[in-house]
Formats: sequence, C-alpha cells, structure tokens
Amino acid sequence: MIVLGIETSCDETSAAIVKDGRTILSNVVHTQAEHTPYGGVVPEIASRCHIMLLPGIIKQAMEEAKLSWNEIDAIAATRGPGLASSLLVGWSTAKGLARKLNKPLIAINHIEAHVHSVFLNPSAPDPHEALPMLALAVSGGHSSLFKIQEYGKLELIGRTVDDAAGEALDKAAKLLKLGYPGGPIIDKLGRTTPPRKNIFPEGRVREGTETGGLNHELCMSFSGLKTSLLHYVTHTPPTCDADVAQIASDYQEAVVNAIVKRCDKALVGMKYLAVGGGVSLNSRLREKLMELCDKRKVQLLLALPKHCGDNAAMIAGLAGMGRGITGEEAFALDIAPSWQP
Repeated sequence: MIVLGIETSCDETSAAIVKDGRTILSNVVHTQAEHTPYGGVVPEIASRCHIMLLPGIIKQAMEEAKLSWNEIDAIAATRGPGLASSLLVGWSTAKGLARKLNKPLIAINHIEAHVHSVFLNPSAPDPHEALPMLALAVSGGHSSLFKIQEYGKLELIGRTVDDAAGEALDKAAKLLKLGYPGGPIIDKLGRTTPPRKNIFPEGRVREGTETGGLNHELCMSFSGLKTSLLHYVTHTPPTCDADVAQIASDYQEAVVNAIVKRCDKALVGMKYLAVGGGVSLNSRLREKLMELCDKRKVQLLLALPKHCGDNAAMIAGLAGMGRGITGEEAFALDIAPSWQP
C-alpha cells in the first residue's frame, strides 16, 4: 500500500510517500522561519505559509518518489491535534486530492503518528510484535504516556497537566534571551555544562490536582518550572555566558528528570519503550532514557533524528499500517484541534 501523507499541524509543512507503513519513498519537510522574530508560532502566519508552500511540497514529494498519481493508493492527513488554522489547510487539501483522484481519504491522529515514527527506523521491530510497550510522545505541544498492550490500542496513563516539555524549554530560552526555537539551543548549552542537582523543581503533580482521572504520579507539570526560573534569574541574575549556560543546563535537567521518572514508574511489565516527538531529539533525554532502559532491561525504540519533529512520513506510515479513520466517514469529518488517540 502506497500512501501520500500530508502534515500541517503547526509550523512544519510536509508531504511524504510511504510504502507498506514503513518504507519511505520521499519525505519533504519545510520548517517555517517566519516565526523566529516573534519567539513562537503565530497561527495566522503559519496557515498562510502552509497555503503557499503545500502544493509545491506535494509536487516535490511525488517527484522524489518517482511515482505517478495512479500509483498512489490513498491520501492521509493530520486531522488533529494541532493549530486549527494550520490543520485546516492540510486536511482540506487532502480531501480535495482524494476526491479529485477518487482515492481513499485517511484521517490520522498526530500524537499516534509520533509513536509510529519509531517504526520508520528500518532496524525497529514489527509494530505488532513490539508489545507490551510504553510510548512517550514528547514535543512542543504534547507530553503524554501511553500503555500499548495490543497494536493500535493506546491507553493514556500520564500526561502534562499544563505546559508541554518542548513549550517549557522554549519559554526558558525566551526568558534567557537565547533565541527561538529554544529547545535545541538549551540542548547545545547542556552538552557543554554539567547540570547541578536540585536547582529547579522536577514537575511533580500533587495529589488532588485535576488529572482527568489519571494517576497523579504519572503526570507532569511544567508551568511552575518557568516561574521558578524567573525567580532564580531575578534574584541571581547571570553575569556572563557561562552563567547562562549553567542555568540552561540545570533547567533542562529538571525537565528531563520529570519525564524520565514518570517513564520509570510506568515501565512495570513493559518490554519496550517507544519515544517520539520533537523533544525526543534532546541529547540529555536520550542519554537518561538509555540509562533507564539498560537498568530496567527494556528495549528503547527512538525515532531517527529526521523523524523526531513533525513530518508527513509518520502520517503516511501510520495510515499504511491500517490506522486512522477512512471511508465516507472520513470525508464528513472536520478538523479536531484537541483530538486525542
């Protein structure tokens, strides 16, 4: 099965063609630089960029795959979650293409696609056999833990109750005047400066906090971390680049520890830990997850760096595995900015 995938959930405009869920024939990703002056994604700018860029990116994906439209079996696109105005561009384009070509339309959940991104690595096991599995989707918009006992059935067991991990890193970089996107900059500084212990709180969720019925010990909170950083730099302002690097490293350690400790608690009975999403590219997080999995005798499945961020290969790949909503039901669907797996 050959699927053309479209991804426009935030500020990446992407189209890809994937065969049988795992073999990538093309994957074109454009990251919008227009948001840099604002220190974050501006939805109106993002949607305008998608409108201008997407037709050319789809054409490029088709050319790189060396396929004709007759060889495409289905059109898949992100329906949600994400920014409404951005989702609308990709989903509407996919609907139009599918109608024009008389091909099936497949609505894909963005978070589940991040989980599937680990299986775009040729060395990864068959998704149906990598069970039972704990899946971590960690990005600028999501920090969620899922238990997967059966392929395609994701049980949400933990999440952030406020900011996502990537958002927390970007906010810290903005406060420290490091630039945007902040996550990669903080990661780079963290590699040059070892973190100190217990400088910032590690995102605990107190018992009694609203978690939607989830175990509070498996949930995370990052909103207070930014406040803690603000107080720290107000009372102990950095005086040189080395001070800034130290604060960034300490802050990153708090974010990473919050994630790793929840994974540790949730790994009971699991054989695999799959990690996808933009923040999964963070070198300190990868290092500590490797240490955790070695200790717990669990196989760690990481997405390849080029598949960590938002990309259409994970959308087309998941659709090629038979996931998503298809048939006439799909054509009747609107976007779902808060859609959960």
